[in-house]
Amino acid sequence: MTSAARPFDVIVLGAGAAGLMCAAVAGQRGRRVALLEHNAQPGRKILISGGGRCNFTNIHCSPANFLSNNPHFSKSALALYRPQHFLELVDRYRIPSHEKTLGQLFCDGSARAILDMLLAECAKGSVELVLNAREILVERAGGAFRVVSAQGEFVADALVVATGGLSIPKMGATGLAYDLARQFGLRVVEPRPALVPLVLGGDEAGWTALTGVSADALVRAGQTKFREKLLFTHRGLSGPAVLQASSYWRAGEPVVVDFAADAKVLDPLFAQCARRDASALRQALRAALPQRLADRLAEVDAPAGWNNAALEACERRLHRWEFHPVGTEGFEKAEVTAGGVDTDDLNSRTMEARSVPGLFFVGEAVDVTGHLGGFNFQWAWASAVAAARTL
Repeated sequence: MTSAARPFDVIVLGAGAAGLMCAAVAGQRGRRVALLEHNAQPGRKILISGGGRCNFTNIHCSPANFLSNNPHFSKSALALYRPQHFLELVDRYRIPSHEKTLGQLFCDGSARAILDMLLAECAKGSVELVLNAREILVERAGGAFRVVSAQGEFVADALVVATGGLSIPKMGATGLAYDLARQFGLRVVEPRPALVPLVLGGDEAGWTALTGVSADALVRAGQTKFREKLLFTHRGLSGPAVLQASSYWRAGEPVVVDFAADAKVLDPLFAQCARRDASALRQALRAALPQRLADRLAEVDAPAGWNNAALEACERRLHRWEFHPVGTEGFEKAEVTAGGVDTDDLNSRTMEARSVPGLFFVGEAVDVTGHLGGFNFQWAWASAVAAARTL
């Protein structure tokens, strides 16, 4: 430690959702907290989330809504700090909110209300927020962590890394959390884009002609299925169902779509004296699907014949249509990062590194990735509180 290093009990790196929550709780527990943010303003991703209204949690949150190499890791933190706890905080600040669909809770107004609330909570804990703290270097000596930044030097016995993942680099995302994990001997599960649109190419590129068309669909990647909206884009597939499935998709694997779950689309063609031709096929498809999608399917998947067996095969394909993405739209369009600091190297109750006392990782930096719909914010709050109550 040099004479220039300012002493604190806790240094938190990253003033996003997890960092703000951790700093606030630790500060209100009487800890002297320095919260370092490399951007010129805190909470930039909070402000753009949920279309600017911040989908701040989901009332149906459970460990089943998270993807990790260790599916049990999130249980302790999620049990400690539940959606109702955060909602109570929101209500205390009289922030109007509503449930949109599937348990998703949004602000009635701007996401700015959530950021202002977290900043007010930090102020209650006398947290020192330091912006533009770029060029971070971390050293450890004598059991303390020394952080050097463009805004000066800081020293503390505890360091919380809440710098997020690689998603949305234009918001300032970096791989600092992974660099620090490796620096201190922790393993990192390879980061990859998650909750991200998929790109179609080759023979399937023609589907992009349906840009803007959406349909209710059951979308499967691997063994995991999601039933929500599918959206065709100028590059491929998006919409909630596809974004959800993308977290489970691996290069080279298909994405399987049921265009009409719970429906027998071609039943009208089996009626007595029913017409069986291209026009009747389009009419049946249009009754169940958006017109442009129906016409596309009628064009590329007309039955080999008009007998029962051919129509039944056509029906089966509608419920098990395979797309073969050539990739994703990358971290630029990914809502979150899958992978991250290996949970085997962290204590699930405290988020502390097993081999490095005083070093904590919270939020998106950890190999815990939530489904779409407020789950990743709930993980940010829960993992932050788990760490803060230990500091």
